[in-house]
Amino acid sequence: MKKASRSARRRGHFMRAVRLSLAVASLSFPALASDGSTSVRLPDTSRFPESVTSDANGTLFVSSIADGGVLKVSADGAVVSQFLKPGDHGTRSTFGLLADPKREVLWVASNDATALGAKGPTGTEGAWVKAFDVATGAMKTSVRLPGAKALANDFALDGDGCLYVTNTFAPQILRLKPGATEFEVFVEDLALSKGLDGIAFGPDGNLYVNTFMGGELFRIEVKQSAAGQVTQLETPRPLKFPDGLRAFKDGFLMVEGSGALSRVTVSGYSAGIEPIGQFAGPTGVTVSGDRIWVSEGQLGLMSKPPEAGRDAPSFHLRSVNVQ
Repeated sequence: MKKASRSARRRGHFMRAVRLSLAVASLSFPALASDGSTSVRLPDTSRFPESVTSDANGTLFVSSIADGGVLKVSADGAVVSQFLKPGDHGTRSTFGLLADPKREVLWVASNDATALGAKGPTGTEGAWVKAFDVATGAMKTSVRLPGAKALANDFALDGDGCLYVTNTFAPQILRLKPGATEFEVFVEDLALSKGLDGIAFGPDGNLYVNTFMGGELFRIEVKQSAAGQVTQLETPRPLKFPDGLRAFKDGFLMVEGSGALSRVTVSGYSAGIEPIGQFAGPTGVTVSGDRIWVSEGQLGLMSKPPEAGRDAPSFHLRSVNVQ
């Protein structure tokens, strides 16, 4: 029998660490969001939501690691419908979502997440990024991430319409230029090896990312559309499973799997973390009108078998007022 390659062993260690981190995170999930929030219960066919985004009309879109597909939720939260049915167009477990107002499409990350404990609705291999027309649901783009092991996690768009994707299984941020049929590596750095997750452009034009496993926040300098220095930022407290990251006013909104929704502001080599609310295992965040919406993914429960006599967990979008 051949010995496993060093990269395969490293991936195995990483996946075991991810599953352990999710289990640990579940121990500190608060039962409900902060008082006074507005909530939408998601159907039981869309368990473990991973991302939420909103378009110019305030419509919300929600992905699902366990079941796949994408839900569409009206701006007031009153109507929930299926935008992308589980398994359609070869999709599997759905992760990051991002509404693209210029092209009027929804970007969707689809992955084989078996290693994370989610088989998904199809047997499609690999990691894919697909774009769907917001009005019709028709698929416009489908591009596979390079490499034998990859996981497309979250997205950011620059002013030229280039799409940036975090690869959780490698220390890479990939870029897809408008009209391109293949990804290019925008930056690859071992400092980013602890589970790349959230990604967003800052008001300074630089790119910011966090790592789910490492609890880290990085700035990636962008000069003339090229990646420059990668810098880890100091934070006033340790980050606990940071996930969704979105540009907001003069900084960002960020959720952490341990429960926190915070406003993040960057000054020099430091990042300020201002608490906004606590949620049940939040995974994604978006702003729609005067509300900040959070998807409660509760990913730590994904690897825990249901206990006898207890109801299966329910999953929600919850919102608070923009501050």
